[in-house]
Amino acid sequence: WFRHNSQFSGAQKIEAGTSEHTISISEGGIYYCRGGRGDPVYSTEEISDVTVKEAIPSKPTVTLQPSWTQIYSGETVTVRCEIQGGEGAQWTYEWRAAKLNTPPTSNEHRIIRATESDSGGYSCRGRRDYFFSEWSDIITLTVSSSKPRATLTAQSSIIPAGGSVTLSCSVEGSAGWKFDWFRRDSQFSGAQKIGAGTSEHTISISEGGIYYCRGGRGDPVYSTEDSAPVTIQKQVLAAVKLQHSWSQIFTGETITLRCEIQGGEGKVWKYEWTAPNTNSPPTSSEYRISRVSVSHSGDYRCRGSSDYLLTGWSDAFRLTVSSASKPRATLTAQSSIIPAGGSVTLSCSVKGSAGWKFDWFRRDSVSSKAQLMRGNEANRVISVSQGGLYHCRGGRGDPVYYTEDSSDVTVTETLSPL
Repeated sequence: WFRHNSQFSGAQKIEAGTSEHTISISEGGIYYCRGGRGDPVYSTEEISDVTVKEAIPSKPTVTLQPSWTQIYSGETVTVRCEIQGGEGAQWTYEWRAAKLNTPPTSNEHRIIRATESDSGGYSCRGRRDYFFSEWSDIITLTVSSSKPRATLTAQSSIIPAGGSVTLSCSVEGSAGWKFDWFRRDSQFSGAQKIGAGTSEHTISISEGGIYYCRGGRGDPVYSTEDSAPVTIQKQVLAAVKLQHSWSQIFTGETITLRCEIQGGEGKVWKYEWTAPNTNSPPTSSEYRISRVSVSHSGDYRCRGSSDYLLTGWSDAFRLTVSSASKPRATLTAQSSIIPAGGSVTLSCSVKGSAGWKFDWFRRDSVSSKAQLMRGNEANRVISVSQGGLYHCRGGRGDPVYYTEDSSDVTVTETLSPL
């Protein structure tokens, strides 16, 4: 029995002078045999060669690089034939592919800018001398002609004050994507990339704006269509404050409530108010009420919006307008007699409220006209050294709201002896 590895190699005798007419072989190659008998041996002619091919025990595997089987027109993918245990050997590869007019003989088939015609099943086998592998299982590649669009979803369209919102980007029906994230300050501003090529499909944001995303995968990178934009607003805090510091308001006064927005400096805001006793609340930051009445008592709230910032409704500011009659100032004197060469201190007050400034009046007698001595005094105390009838009043706000005049207080001047 004889064997050679190829048509051009020398034959090797693998078995000699056996009386058995059969042998078992486990290697591929070119085999032939001859018979012999007698002594000396008489040999027959050699029979024609028989070629035996050896199948390796391991079936090849077709893999895709990248690994996804659903791809899109324009993507690049490599189909690879892998033979387990065949490392280091010089293999020639055979391919079965629906659209390969000239199948490659290497273990890789690179599809650049795939089209729908590249869709189909791919299988392979390896050949080495007289060794043939089995055909691999078929892997099916699907190429879609329509470019996919990324989808952006938001956990919420409003970022709570001091908080954040999670955005999610996805591409339906396929895998392997990395994501780019973009933000615009307004509909007319350019987009800024805020995250590039991240394998995470979510990001956390704490600023309002217009957001969108897109997916990309492969080398060179194949990008999806941009997602539809999502508008996110950031919430900041609003508060209603009374411009004046006094808590007790009297009928007829003019007051101003102000909507203050924390962190809203430098923005152009639109304001909304809720208030009692009004059908058309203002749209500015100030709510001015001239000549308030008891009907204006109640809760006042405000909120604002600016670009991609907004506030929730502020906490209620409770305004109480007193139903009592106009307050009267009270004048008291340190003494009713001015000592010779001395002075007396007068004090003016308005019971139960604050913020007053004071006007001081004097007249010589009950029948004479009072003269304004000093006006708009922040100090509620003055000193006088001249006798007469004195009274005072309080005033506050803009325009000024005046109390009723105090009762007269008579101060007598002591004359110095001659």
